[in-house]
Amino acid sequence: MTEPVIRDERPEDAAAVRAIEVGAFGQPGEADLVDALRAEPGVVSLVAESDGVLVGHLLLSPVTVEGTSTWKALALGPMAVTPSQQRSGIGSALVEASLKRAQSEGVPAVIVLGHPEYYPRFGFVPAAPHGFHCKWEVPSEVYRVALLDAARVATLGGGFVRYHSAFDGVT
Repeated sequence: MTEPVIRDERPEDAAAVRAIEVGAFGQPGEADLVDALRAEPGVVSLVAESDGVLVGHLLLSPVTVEGTSTWKALALGPMAVTPSQQRSGIGSALVEASLKRAQSEGVPAVIVLGHPEYYPRFGFVPAAPHGFHCKWEVPSEVYRVALLDAARVATLGGGFVRYHSAFDGVT
């Protein structure tokens, strides 16, 4: 297998992306979320392609942070890699590419609800100490934020993170 190329998802990739999400998570909830969000404004859908085959997918979607001010950030997820290709660096390449993309677009923060041992290597820190919270009761170690522009986030302040309603359907 050659080193994967990270690129934007194309319309013809939708079925393969769905298969990757279902295969990685073992159920359709995350795939349904991707299908619901794909065409929404501000969504970034990245794929990892190796030897002409899609082997990974990551979605960034806009969220609104409502605190002393109201501002936009991005939520990372879902992120999935074909089960046979997991632990080969594809997920890391997708996360790194997504953070570079968000930073290049001037996004001050990316928020993730994810594995507590995986995301810190990319600079994600616990979100609660920075004032971020959401409507779901989740352990603080899995709700994290990457402060792409820490000074700007400190000025804007944390707050309640409002996700697209499509996230409510994921169990």
